Order: sequence, then structure tokens, then C-alpha cells
Amino acid sequence: MHFGYHLHHHPQTKTSSNSSSSMAASLTLAFLMLFATIANAELSSDFYDNSCPQALHTIKLAVYAAVAKEPRMGASLLRLHFHDCFVNGCDGSVLLDDTSSFTGEKTATPNKNSLRGFDVIDTIKSKVESACKQVMSCADILAVAARDSVVALGGPSWTVQLGRRDATSASLSAANSDIPSPVSDLSDLISAFSKKGLSTTDMIALSGAHTIGQARCVSFRTRVYNESNIDASFASTTQSNCPTSTDGDDNLAPLDANSSTFFDTCYYKNLVNKKGLLHSDQQLYSGGSADSQVSSYSTNTAKFFNDFAAAIVKMGNISPLTGSDGEIRTNCRKTN
Repeated sequence: MHFGYHLHHHPQTKTSSNSSSSMAASLTLAFLMLFATIANAELSSDFYDNSCPQALHTIKLAVYAAVAKEPRMGASLLRLHFHDCFVNGCDGSVLLDDTSSFTGEKTATPNKNSLRGFDVIDTIKSKVESACKQVMSCADILAVAARDSVVALGGPSWTVQLGRRDATSASLSAANSDIPSPVSDLSDLISAFSKKGLSTTDMIALSGAHTIGQARCVSFRTRVYNESNIDASFASTTQSNCPTSTDGDDNLAPLDANSSTFFDTCYYKNLVNKKGLLHSDQQLYSGGSADSQVSSYSTNTAKFFNDFAAAIVKMGNISPLTGSDGEIRTNCRKTN
């Protein structure tokens, strides 16, 4: 803006005008490059190296203890990070309890009676607070706990980018609209991830998180009773713990019937064999554009691990609050 003012209000020779233009362009470019550097530097792997050097080790010990006690907790902690990032960015909003001024995300349809691990996050937060008071955000704790959970269950590691701050509000409506549903078709899944800046490749890789954890009968009942793109014996075995009546809504089944507490490629092998538990899972292998990537992952662990790690780092970078935005909550369940 300033450059334009100077250029238009000083009559000059053509040469001098050109040099002013080129100087203005250079300064604009320099400013843009500086801005890009600042934007890229918002999250960094060494964010707490000086302010809380013991933070990462503290989280790792607590996650490993929780997963050793209950292997399913690894999947639950990973899911918290995902459900946090998909609603207004990775800002710890998923952890907030309802208040008189807003209804939080915990009672949203994708989260109610199924999102868990809040007590583990509380424990981790209190340990981190003991190490260094009001330094590390709940949003960053979720990102690190997700990585440590995957590693604890035999999956890949990755360098977590840090420096997120915590939201002071949450959104029930965004949780209901933005988190993909277990009855999503392939096009819905591609669209939901695309809206968050994640590619179809990212989506298929991140879906591999379903190699661990369990789902409730209410999420897969329609699939195991009504769909044809399903292995018959798998359908009948799964039906035994998921009655047609709503009585069994909360009955659980493993998302990966082979090894639900081990982070591996069995999820993709199951899809190739028509043994995806959720409709949204089997959509990744149903004669569509995702089939070849699923096939590739089913036989290539290294490729899946590399792609998953890259995609989750990208997911962790969805609209973080940084700098002076948001706050560092002392209690993950409520604002300061």
C-alpha cells in the first residue's frame, strides 16, 4: 500500500520510476518471504526445549502406563487428537466441558458415549503442570499423546510439531457437521478431509488408525445386517454381539478383528477381504478410486507407516492457535 503511494505521487523519469517499481517489488517480495517464514515457524519440534524440557518424556511415560493398563486406550487417545483437529483446528476444544456460555463438543453425535480417555489426559496434564506450570497446552498434549499411543502399539513414530495454544470455547455444531460419520460414502470422506486441507491419500492413510480400537454396535449394525459388500462369515460373527434391537447399541466390536491392539496393516487386509467393520471403512475398498492405495498398504507396511506419519503431522497443523491467540489452560476441561 505504502509503495503505491510513493510511486504515484512523485513524478520521475522513466528509468527512475522503473527502479522505484523494482525496489518496491523487491521489498514486497522480501516482506512476503519474511511473512512465509514466520507462518512456517509457528509450530516447531523444539518449542518446549527450553521452557519445559521434561514435558515430552513426562507424556510418554504416562501414555505408556495407560496403554499397558488398557491397550484400547491407545486408540482412544489417538481419536481424541483427530476429533480435536477436525473441529475448528487442533486447539484442545474437544476437552472442554459444557459451561453456561457454550455447549462443548463432548455430547456431539460423533463423540457422545464413545469419545474416551479424558481422565488420562487429565493425569498427563497434572504431571506436566507439576514439571512446568502453565507452559504446555492441552492441544499439544493431545498431539504428543497420539504419537506416543501409536508407537506404544507398534506403529510408526514421527516428530510432533508443537506450539499450539488452547481454545477458550468449543463448538457442538462444528463437531456434528465436520467429523466424518461411520456411514459416510467415499465421496463424503474425500470431501470432509479436503475441507481440512487433507488429500485423498492422507484420508486413506489416516483411516488406517482403525487398525486399533473398537466401535459401538450402533455404528455398524446397518452394515453387518444389510450390506452385500461384506464377507458372510464376518457379518454373521459380528451380528452375534450386535442384536437388531437397540438394546445392544453400546456393545463393542474391534475395528480390526485380527489385531485390534496392534498398529499394523491388517485393517487394509480386512478391507480387501470385505471385512471392514464400518460402512465408511469398506468404502475405501469398494471398486472405487481408493482401491489401489488400500491394496498397496495391505502388503507394504513401510509405505503405510510413512504415509500415516506424514498425514498426521499435516492434520496436526490444521488451524492451530499460536502466538498470543487462545491460552494455556491449567485444567484441560475448562478455560482459565
